[in-house]
Amino acid sequence: MHRKQLLISLAVTLLLVTACTVNPVTGERQLSLVSAEQEVAIGRQQYVPTQQAQGGRYYIDTEIQLYVASIGKKLAAVSDRPKLPYEFVVLNNSVPNAWALPGGKIAINRGLLMHLQDESELAAVLSHEIVHAAARHSAAQMTRGTLINIGVQALGAASQNNGFGELGGMAAQFGSTAWMASYGRDAELESDAYGMEYMVRAGYDPRGAVRLQETFVALSKGRQSDFFTGLFASHPPSQARVIANREKVKTYPAGGITNRALYQKKMARLRKDQPAYTAQTEAMKALTDKKPQKALGYLDKAVKLQNREGQFWELRGHAWAMLDKPANADKAYSTAIAKNPDYFSHYLARGVLRFKQGQKTTAGKDFDKSQNLLPTPVASLYLGNIANDSGDEKTAITYYREAAQTKGDIGQQAQDKLAFIEMSQAPNRYIINRLTLSNEGYLLLSVYNKSNIPATDVVVQVTEMKSPYVTGSSAQIPIGSISANTQKTVTTRIGPIADKTTLSRYRALVIAAQPAITDAN
Repeated sequence: MHRKQLLISLAVTLLLVTACTVNPVTGERQLSLVSAEQEVAIGRQQYVPTQQAQGGRYYIDTEIQLYVASIGKKLAAVSDRPKLPYEFVVLNNSVPNAWALPGGKIAINRGLLMHLQDESELAAVLSHEIVHAAARHSAAQMTRGTLINIGVQALGAASQNNGFGELGGMAAQFGSTAWMASYGRDAELESDAYGMEYMVRAGYDPRGAVRLQETFVALSKGRQSDFFTGLFASHPPSQARVIANREKVKTYPAGGITNRALYQKKMARLRKDQPAYTAQTEAMKALTDKKPQKALGYLDKAVKLQNREGQFWELRGHAWAMLDKPANADKAYSTAIAKNPDYFSHYLARGVLRFKQGQKTTAGKDFDKSQNLLPTPVASLYLGNIANDSGDEKTAITYYREAAQTKGDIGQQAQDKLAFIEMSQAPNRYIINRLTLSNEGYLLLSVYNKSNIPATDVVVQVTEMKSPYVTGSSAQIPIGSISANTQKTVTTRIGPIADKTTLSRYRALVIAAQPAITDAN
């Protein structure tokens, strides 16, 4: 066994020996590399950003927030970890979904509330999420991911030794992604079963959990796309779960709280506004199809039904911007902010519009507000642009590096901006080289510009090493210009060199380059 593999094996063994804990719900021993304190800290840190990323808090009817939170706290009080800092929130999101972060931070979308019929079904959803938190399922997922990453390293090392090279490690990583995509079957069944137990402890009819799963299975057979992209992605329904719930409920006496009338009363505002949110969904489809005028028609209906919803006004801004009516778009975005000043997306949308209109000072304020609510690559890119335009390259580089961490067009734009700023400062970061021998025995210098920015005034220094620590003669080779993503090879006057062993004594370093100024810059 190679030394690296041995060290990994020893590390895994040590983890298995020292990281065993007791599942607070089942009482079974399980492996966990995440402490209870770390769980709480992770949940606290991620709760607000996760809400912002998924629509923000539902604010039209605050009574619904209070109602859902009261049911959640009632169930949490009878859970196996009643002292966790539980919080419950309703998100302004039409996708039917619910989730729990570590440490008891729980959310349910208004879109899911519309598919529930009574309080016992709501209790079934919340108790299920409470079990995920109480049983430390997220910690188990994180532990599993850590061990998989260790396994990836071991598999990668072993596969490279066996001739698979980097492909072996890549295959293992793809496998880990699929493994971590959702809670496992056992965790879901565990949350169903113990969630019903919590329901009974709190006085609810556990048959609400059965009806809930029956509804989900029926919807999944109907292949409703909003469910498949929402709740079912992380909580896949199955007939097996229905059967398990039916068997479990037989162990409880008949009766319990359902509160159908109260639930329907509490959801009255949502149900009344549902046609407005349906119109919003249609408007979003129209915008995706590049039909802004059609989108405005749907949004007129939505606003008429519920004028206080900021998301409707932001979408109106997008439609007006698509129609090249910036004044109308700005007014719509500003109205969205006035309706809901606590949602990042409204500020981000107005900031982008104002930046493109040349209003960089006010745009910067919008981006700052957006970043405070939820840091995004888009805001980082534009804040980098504003700093760069003002001559503050240090601040611009910080923002560009943040934006460059994402994939797609935004990340690529940030990488290109970084390359333009940093190419003269650290040319070898963007321009790489390779030394080979010509047929006549002279050094061939191949230089590759791996950035999207054309380079000029490129100079490479070639040095002969007398020993690992002693340099000999050196020469600076002018390369001139290199187009973006292009290789250029020049023959030097260094040589003739006898063989590849002698070649290995030479080192090449790009010591100078300038970004070429183009229209794109």
